[in-house]
Amino acid sequence: MSDDKNLRDDLNDMLGDAKEKANEFAKEAKESASEFAEGAKETFASGENKKILAGVLGILFGGLGIHKFILGYNKEGGILLGATLIGILLSCVGIGILFVWIPGVIGFIEGIIYLTKSDSEFYNTYQAGKKPWF
Repeated sequence: MSDDKNLRDDLNDMLGDAKEKANEFAKEAKESASEFAEGAKETFASGENKKILAGVLGILFGGLGIHKFILGYNKEGGILLGATLIGILLSCVGIGILFVWIPGVIGFIEGIIYLTKSDSEFYNTYQAGKKPWF
């Protein structure tokens, strides 16, 4: 009889310890989840700001590639800027007009695309997914 009581007491102690550890684990998991959610909100908010800024700059100054530099696409921004500068230099020959208009039209179209996408779609495509063109 005494052994059964000791066994029950030991089992109750172990059960109490397990419940306590489970509660601690659940509390830590909730804290981690809230930290993750807060970080995601900050990242998403900055993505929205980049969307508007990149879209407006793409429409206004698309040929200079500024909208690409804002999103971190330095190579693509350099291509647009270089094509525009070459077009300006060659404009005295006549063919340079094409080199100036093409990057400008590309930037204009991209600016419109950026502004018409939803915030999450823009973030997933251009910031997380790193899609450099259109």
